Amino acid sequence: MKPRRTWRDAFRNAWDGVLASLKTERNLRFHTAAAIVVILAALYFHLPARDVAVLLLVIALVITAEMINTAIEAAVDLAAPEWHRLAKLAKDAAAGAVLVAAAFAVFIGILLFYEPVGRAFGWVS
Repeated sequence: MKPRRTWRDAFRNAWDGVLASLKTERNLRFHTAAAIVVILAALYFHLPARDVAVLLLVIALVITAEMINTAIEAAVDLAAPEWHRLAKLAKDAAAGAVLVAAAFAVFIGILLFYEPVGRAFGWVS
């Protein structure tokens, strides 16, 4: 019988997954660095709390998509070490989900930062 896991064990395992993903996945490190820059910019330009909340939500979406992509790629590689059409489809679809999430995050960022940045640089009055 499997030993029961505590909440602490589950949290530690989840945190280990975050750290392992950050250590092994270049794209996740890129998205995390971009997220830090965006959060700092939001603070610098004094974005309203609602806009910061939206930014945090899309950042979480992109990072979550990237980690799910990592999990899918690992599972597919384990299940099908040799090239297979369906394995390629699964991996490409997971990568495509990250691309869609990241593209929409950029669009949302542009919408939220346009006025504050425009005011700072004199583009918007």
